[in-house]
Amino acid sequence: MARDGCLARVTAGVAVGGAVGGAVGAVYGTYEAIRFKVPGLLKIRYIGQTTLGSAAVFGLFLGAGSLIHCGKSY
Repeated sequence: MARDGCLARVTAGVAVGGAVGGAVGAVYGTYEAIRFKVPGLLKIRYIGQTTLGSAAVFGLFLGAGSLIHCGKSY
C-alpha cells in the first residue's frame, strides 16, 4: 500500500514538473526566438524544442525530488 502511495507521489511530481517546465519553456522559447530574430516557421520549431526540453528537465528533477522525499517519514 505504501508503495502505491509513493508511485502516485512520483507520478504527480513528474506531471506537475512537466506542466511548469512546459509553461516556462514556452515563455522563454518565445522570448529567445524574438530576441535572436529566428526566421519564419523556424520560430515554431525553436519554441517547441525549448518547451519540450524544459518540460523534460523540470519533470525529471521534480519526480526525483518526490522519490527522495517519499522514503522519509516525519
